[in-house]
Amino acid sequence: MENVIRIIDVKKEYTLGKTKVPALKGVNLDVSQGDFMCIIGPSGSGKTTLLNLIGCLDAPTSGEVNLFGKYNVSTLNDRQATLLRRDHIGFIFQTFNLIPVLNVFENIEFPLIIQGLPAPERKKRVMELIGDVGLHEFIKHKPDELSGGQRQRIAVARALVTDPKLVLADEPTANLDKENGHIIMEIMKKLNAEHGVTFIFSTHDQRVMEEAKRIVVLSDGVIESDKRS
Repeated sequence: MENVIRIIDVKKEYTLGKTKVPALKGVNLDVSQGDFMCIIGPSGSGKTTLLNLIGCLDAPTSGEVNLFGKYNVSTLNDRQATLLRRDHIGFIFQTFNLIPVLNVFENIEFPLIIQGLPAPERKKRVMELIGDVGLHEFIKHKPDELSGGQRQRIAVARALVTDPKLVLADEPTANLDKENGHIIMEIMKKLNAEHGVTFIFSTHDQRVMEEAKRIVVLSDGVIESDKRS
């Protein structure tokens, strides 16, 4: 399997006043295309920092984060990082991050407008994903007219509408009840299996861990274990 991510001896430090605080202390990690994996660990273990580096939201202090076999995160300028995120990486957050004044269709369509896709292609992609996440009857509803589970389904569809190679999900089920958490995981498993999308979850949710094919445990800025099911 082709590597979509290669992380080589990555260290990340943050400066607080005159103090340097290490968040990652030499992480090495390869992620293959089609992986469905969790990064877990206690608060302060470095999970969010690692996701931010993979998502081109930050750069390492030292070491390399290589994406898709051709991008070194440390060498990207702001515009290059923005385009890489826009075209190849989907993000799912526990707080949904939907646009309140847009309806379901418009929220999902928005990334495609930014990409500059023609309207017919946008409509085709959005309608396919609305079907995948089971929201046809709510297509004209605004986010505040929907349940938390329905809003997270919109967020999943929006993350996938650009046909990304990689989806990063930060606690995607944290604000959902058991039934809706299960629905969201089933949607993502289906898209992983059928389209080979690589998913990386940062989570404390046991339900997500049980569905993962691979679990990476971070502790105090280093990888403690890396197991495949």
